[in-house]
Amino acid sequence: MSLLFSFFQRSAQLVDSLNESIGRCVSWLTLAMVLITFAIVVLRYLFDLSWVMMQESIIYLHALVFMFGAAYTLKQDGHVRVDIIYQRCTENVKAWIDLLGTLLLLLPVAGFILWSSWEYVMDSWDLMESSRNSGGLPFVYLLKSCLLLMSGLLILQGLSLLMSKVVFLFEPGKKHG
Repeated sequence: MSLLFSFFQRSAQLVDSLNESIGRCVSWLTLAMVLITFAIVVLRYLFDLSWVMMQESIIYLHALVFMFGAAYTLKQDGHVRVDIIYQRCTENVKAWIDLLGTLLLLLPVAGFILWSSWEYVMDSWDLMESSRNSGGLPFVYLLKSCLLLMSGLLILQGLSLLMSKVVFLFEPGKKHG
C-alpha cells in the first residue's frame, strides 16, 4: 500500500511541476498582451495605422493565458469558490470536499469539454481554418486545439489533486484533524 501512496505522490509532483512550468511561461504572455495593446493604440492614434493580425494576436494571447492558466490556477488553489463553509472546516473535511469536488465536478466537466470539443477542433484542422478577416492570423485551428490541451491539463491536475488527497486521507500512520 505504501508503494501505491509513493507512486501517487511522485505522479502528483510530476503533474504539479508540469503545470507550474506551463503557468510560469504563460504568465509572460500577459506582458506581451500589454505591450502589443500599447503598440496598437500608439500606431492607431498617432500614426493612423492598424493591422488586423496585430489586433487578433491580443485575442489569441488572451485565450492562451486563460486556457493554459486554468490548470496552473487549480494547482495554486486559486479558483473562485464559496469559502463560507470551507474555511471553517478541518483539514480532513477540506480534503474530502476537494476529493469529492474533483471526482464529481472537475473531472466530469473537463472530460466533457475534451469530448465535446474534439470534433470541433478536428473540423478546424481539416479546413486548416484561418481568420475570417482579411489580413488576420492564419492559425485558428491551432488556437482551437488549445481547448483539448486545456482539458487535458485540467484532467491531469485534477488527477494530481485527487492522488494527493487520497494520500492525505488514507496514508497509514497519519492523523488529521
